[in-house]
Amino acid sequence: MTAATFGSNLIEGGTSVYFTSPSKGKMTLTDLLSDLHGFVQQDPNCEYKMVIGTDSQRHGGLTQFVTAIVMHRVGRGARFYYTKRIGHGVYALRQRIYMETQFSLEVVEALNAHGLSERFNGLPVEIHIDVGQDGETRILIQEVVGWVTSVGYTAKIKPFAFGASAVADRFSKKHVSG
Repeated sequence: MTAATFGSNLIEGGTSVYFTSPSKGKMTLTDLLSDLHGFVQQDPNCEYKMVIGTDSQRHGGLTQFVTAIVMHRVGRGARFYYTKRIGHGVYALRQRIYMETQFSLEVVEALNAHGLSERFNGLPVEIHIDVGQDGETRILIQEVVGWVTSVGYTAKIKPFAFGASAVADRFSKKHVSG
């Protein structure tokens, strides 16, 4: 599955793309949005923000990409979901970081196509990118942050990119099956 196919499946409601809720199991994007709406309705007076981040991990000849969606009830917890995608021959760090960023942006666009903006008017959306001032990824910060901000989203990098570096990272380390 190419990156373009992954994105169009999300936007068109393709059945091959599911999100997993640790407490509720597999969900479609429509189900996920309904679940998020219910979560916000439990405490509608709180401040909320949506966080989307992707991390990847190489497992042999495959690279597993995990994109996390986090609805953060600021100061009062969160609910999260994730989806996995397998890439073949994705080895270079630059390529992986670009694909991680692309997948996060595809997910937020798919959410918007399914009514995110209408259901959650004014909800801040952050794209968490797995790059930081330390390590090899520092040379990519300006490029990927510029990309994310140029399409209208707030970009966060490590150590503030918990959506990618903590939530998605947790599930990308689990062994690839496929």
